[in-house]
Amino acid sequence: MNRSVTILPGDGIGPEVAAQAARALSAAAGRFNVEIDLSSALIGGAAIDAENAPLPERTLALCEKADAIFLGAVGGPQWANVPVDLRPEQGLLDLRRALGLFANLRPAVTYPELAEASPLRPEKLSGVDIIIVRELTGGIYFGKRGRTPTAAFDTCEYTVTEIERVCRVAGRLAQSRRGKVTSVDKANVLDTSRLWRETATRVFADEFPEIELEHLYVDAAAMHLLARPADFDIMVMDNMFGDILTDEASMLAGSLGLLPSASIGENTLGLYEPIHGSAPDIAGEDKANPIGAILSMAMMLRYSLELAEAADLIDTAVHACLKSGLRTADLGADAGTRVLGTTAFGDAVLAEIDSAT
Repeated sequence: MNRSVTILPGDGIGPEVAAQAARALSAAAGRFNVEIDLSSALIGGAAIDAENAPLPERTLALCEKADAIFLGAVGGPQWANVPVDLRPEQGLLDLRRALGLFANLRPAVTYPELAEASPLRPEKLSGVDIIIVRELTGGIYFGKRGRTPTAAFDTCEYTVTEIERVCRVAGRLAQSRRGKVTSVDKANVLDTSRLWRETATRVFADEFPEIELEHLYVDAAAMHLLARPADFDIMVMDNMFGDILTDEASMLAGSLGLLPSASIGENTLGLYEPIHGSAPDIAGEDKANPIGAILSMAMMLRYSLELAEAADLIDTAVHACLKSGLRTADLGADAGTRVLGTTAFGDAVLAEIDSAT
């Protein structure tokens, strides 16, 4: 049995973490007699340099034919002054929209071995296991915008259909977990948030009556993510709120380099990527943390390739490496730990996958 995966290495540290993630994917799938057919294509700044477009037609065509897609990272200072429609990040936005990937899933899970890497006190981190569901193709990032020399505007718009479908993703996830969803909005100020709250309330009452639904204003949610993070199970929110709160939640785990993400739509095709940026300051130095990229492949196996046991194998291998004291530079080091480079940490994960019984 074969699965096809398109790899989009991107910019900065993207190619380095993508290489380790691809190795882990192939090794884990191979343990279950599944061969991964890998292809690669350009996106972001690398595509602008080569083809003058952040999402070339060939790249989109390969992605549309694949069972799943992995992206390393996009962006860098060398493209900071290009027109907005040619920015590296535009390639990612266009890809999500072209493929109908409207929901972004970002887990925030804490490892006891890394408690000291988080700015929060260790007792606050016990039992933290959150998935934030971020609406991905609507809201202020896609609304009407404009500027003059003295003013600018960005418009946030949502339809009932856009809100319904992302709430359904959150509801289905909650059914297989602890049965609680927190919907985040700013309904005391914004009309879009009032529509969001009304729609979420109706969807959960009609379609997920067994799920406990709570509503939080975004400012309160930001506070409670730090004060009581273990109380959250699934959180669902709009595009901009999700962009901000997922980065805040990453600090619960201790580093942006640890966290994976999945962008999904109505079918099994998904785009998987670590949440960190391109980190051009360490690109090519074998210092990047590949854990978020590797765990993104576990999410790919779970949600797109339907190989849950292989996904578990990667999750277990990464945790085993951390329990044995292996770290990357962003996680720091203390007595009993050893800092590895990007490739060496990937080697360690592969060794755990290969030795699993």
